[in-house]
Amino acid sequence: MKSSRKLQTFSDSQRAACRARLLAWYDAHARDLPWRRDRDPYRVWLSEIMLQQTRVAAVIEHHHEFLRRFPTVKKLAAAREESVLAAWSGLGYYRRARMLHAAAKVVARERGGKFPATAGDLLALPGIGRYTAAAIASIAFGEPVAVVDGNVERVLQRVLGRRLAGEELWMSAEELLECERPGDFNQAMMELGATVCTPRAPSCLTCPVIELCATRGELAGLAKAPRQKKREIHYALDWHDGKVFLVQRPPDAALMAGMWELPEVEAPSVAALNAVRQQKPKHSADSADGFTVKHSITVTDYTVRVWPGSAAPGVRGKWFTADRLGQVALTGLARKVLRKAGIISIQQNDQVHQLR
Repeated sequence: MKSSRKLQTFSDSQRAACRARLLAWYDAHARDLPWRRDRDPYRVWLSEIMLQQTRVAAVIEHHHEFLRRFPTVKKLAAAREESVLAAWSGLGYYRRARMLHAAAKVVARERGGKFPATAGDLLALPGIGRYTAAAIASIAFGEPVAVVDGNVERVLQRVLGRRLAGEELWMSAEELLECERPGDFNQAMMELGATVCTPRAPSCLTCPVIELCATRGELAGLAKAPRQKKREIHYALDWHDGKVFLVQRPPDAALMAGMWELPEVEAPSVAALNAVRQQKPKHSADSADGFTVKHSITVTDYTVRVWPGSAAPGVRGKWFTADRLGQVALTGLARKVLRKAGIISIQQNDQVHQLR
């Protein structure tokens, strides 16, 4: 993983000072995250896959329950894909879950449940790229290999005061790496970027390496994040006799393939809504006007209108009882809608998880 080329971006004294100060700060201020409590490669790997394109807060909520259901890599390898996707529901980017499952099968069946100990060998597993391989190898096995993610990139560019890209970024990270504690140092760099050297309004006065930083703030001319798109979509909530009607996304869908969701419908007309209102009992708990939830996927913010009623004629789907929904691979949006409708609850899901 290491490059044979040299890139002198720090002096010897700067490297020594940066390593010492950053590790001392990390030892004192690192967040107490569940995957940092041991160096079990299975837990480290799971956390790194979950943290890809997902906020730490969201991962904390799922990490514990995922381990309850699949406490070892062999348990995960033996599980049905639908069960894995159900446990992953809410984290998004479901291809990660499928690759996680595929990698677990390789580790369990071809390697006797033992993970490769080097970044180079870890790259051979499904769903593991250069960053993830380096993170697992350094944190779980102590291999002196640097990581580069968005946080590390930002820290390096600000400290050095110039743009870095591609291989130059990795070479700069490797040059700065503390080889005696590579896992802790890599986590310290990422922690600094996530909590102090943030994208906007960095807390420079609390930064342990401020005296070594060339910019002490925002690096001028950074590209602006793409503006979020807005879209409105409509879904039918067909719920009666303790069952809800769901449809399955195509197995070749670009997003959330094979997951279950509510059927999408056209926006109902005023006449249709009035007809539903007239059919509802005066004291019915169901509102003919439905309800709205907000949901975001990548660069699109959705306003989701949910209406009581049936899917369009000919739409194929399946009826699920409420007590089965915790075991179904629901999309995050479907889970959000069903929670708001009172059909499932967080407590109900936890009870299902404990039974499995």
